Amino acid sequence: MTTFPFEPTARLRATQAVNTDASATGGDEPLPRSSIESTYQRLRVDIVHARHESGAKLRLHTLSEMYRVSVGTIREALSLLVSDGLVVLESQRGFRVAPLSLSDLGDLTRLRMLLEGTALRYSIEHGDDLWEGRVVDTFHRLTLAEQRLQADPSGAFRDWEGRNREFHEALVAAYPSPWFRRFDSVLYLHSERYRRILANERPNPGRVVHDEHSEIFNAALARDADRAVLALEQHISSSYSFMRDGALLPTEKRERKDGHARPHHSTIRAKTGSIIDRNE
Repeated sequence: MTTFPFEPTARLRATQAVNTDASATGGDEPLPRSSIESTYQRLRVDIVHARHESGAKLRLHTLSEMYRVSVGTIREALSLLVSDGLVVLESQRGFRVAPLSLSDLGDLTRLRMLLEGTALRYSIEHGDDLWEGRVVDTFHRLTLAEQRLQADPSGAFRDWEGRNREFHEALVAAYPSPWFRRFDSVLYLHSERYRRILANERPNPGRVVHDEHSEIFNAALARDADRAVLALEQHISSSYSFMRDGALLPTEKRERKDGHARPHHSTIRAKTGSIIDRNE
């Protein structure tokens, strides 16, 4: 049986060890306070960057040699990553990287639209001049990063990911909910694993995301909450649609053949009218 503890208390224990609200790839990482925390950070970044492939077995002794720490340190770091949802622990089989799949991306997409849409609407209706200035500043830096992403998707991804996160955080910064920020940070981190695939597979990635971000930005500055939320939902769901239509991820049928079936979910219809088919 696979255990996948993902309740808030487990997540809070992990955030007490390391500031997991920081991006795995963007901005300054907090200084580790112990070997466990340092190893946790390194493994976390390596999983998000796909240096450990989706579904790969994580062997304690192999990782101990790779990261030059004890087996006990690796085990503790992997336990924190289980709390993050980046690693799963299977009974009598050990640790492995949490698998990427179309159904998982669909779940992330649905929740991001619900949470970020609510927070964006509130921020547009209640945000002050400081909120608006932050949105303008982060959008400018994101625009420059998207020009570099268009020219070099692989090489510029890390910088773009940091600027992308800053812009999305700025959009919802006026929403006064610490719990939203905690959950949104988790969803955003997991979504990054899929965005890395998208940046390398999608034609003109910099131009596509810039057009989508521009629509969100312009609607937010115009204080048009309905238009902005619609643009945000379309932006988030477009990644899922491209992955699904391009068959870039394992589907529900292939997951069952591999012995890792997902629970049954009904089709979800977003406000935009796009459909996320959870039974692919």
